[in-house]
Formats: sequence, C-alpha cells, structure tokens
Amino acid sequence: MKKAKHTCPSNSKAFGLALQALVFMSDSPNRYPSNNIADHLCSEATLIRRILAKLAQENILEVREGRDGGYRMKQPPESVTLADIYISLQTEASLCEGMLDSTGDHSFGMQMHDMFNDITEEINHSVLEILRKYTIADMANRMSPIMEN
Repeated sequence: MKKAKHTCPSNSKAFGLALQALVFMSDSPNRYPSNNIADHLCSEATLIRRILAKLAQENILEVREGRDGGYRMKQPPESVTLADIYISLQTEASLCEGMLDSTGDHSFGMQMHDMFNDITEEINHSVLEILRKYTIADMANRMSPIMEN
C-alpha cells in the first residue's frame, strides 16, 4: 500500500517549528505575518504557513488574510499544551509505529506485530503524558531572558 503524501513536513520538524512560532507569538495579541515568523525562525514562509494552517484548523491559531493579516494565538498560551500541538500536527504514523509495518502475515510476524502494538501504544501514551505537562507559556517564560536580548 502506498503512503499518502502529506502537506505538512515530518512530524518532528513541524512540531519543533510550530512550538517556536507559538512561543514567538505568545507574548503579544498582535497578528504576525508568516514572513515575520519565518524570518524570526530562520525558516521558509511557505513551510511556516503550512504548519500554522494545521494549527488554525485545530483552533489554536486565528488567521486573518490580507494586508493587515497574519496569525495570532486564539487561546491563552497558558492553556495550550505541547500535547495539543503534537496531536494537531499528527499527519502520519510516528516513527515507532513504523515498526508495525515491518512485520509479516506469517505466525512469527503476527506475534511480533502484537508485541510491537503493545509497545507503541505505551510509547505514544508516555509521550503525550510528558507533553501535557508543558504549555506554550511555560516555554515562553523560560525563553523570556533570552528573547529580551
């Protein structure tokens, strides 16, 4: 079976760029054009727009098009967890879930598939549990001395 192409980059890169963009936007109610966000992150505006579009679809960001348009956080940074962002950007199976694709339909492969399934469920649960402990505000607060310089 052929995997579908995704409009968003790999989860880990999109996740990292999304977090950086949200931390950058979190200190102000102003709208930020994608070019400004991309410049601040030293990234491409098109890539940033694709990532931020996913966050807008999930009601994390508010988007306004046009000359005075841009992106801003729709929810307070204190209420947006890293798990919210991770789940919003989930466009493909995580790396550990790729293990499931490696098993065959023979007896040994089916047993390994069951074990891999249990392991990947536990990994995914653990990742989300950790990400729920942190908010965009937590990250911004840790960054504030650096961002002021």
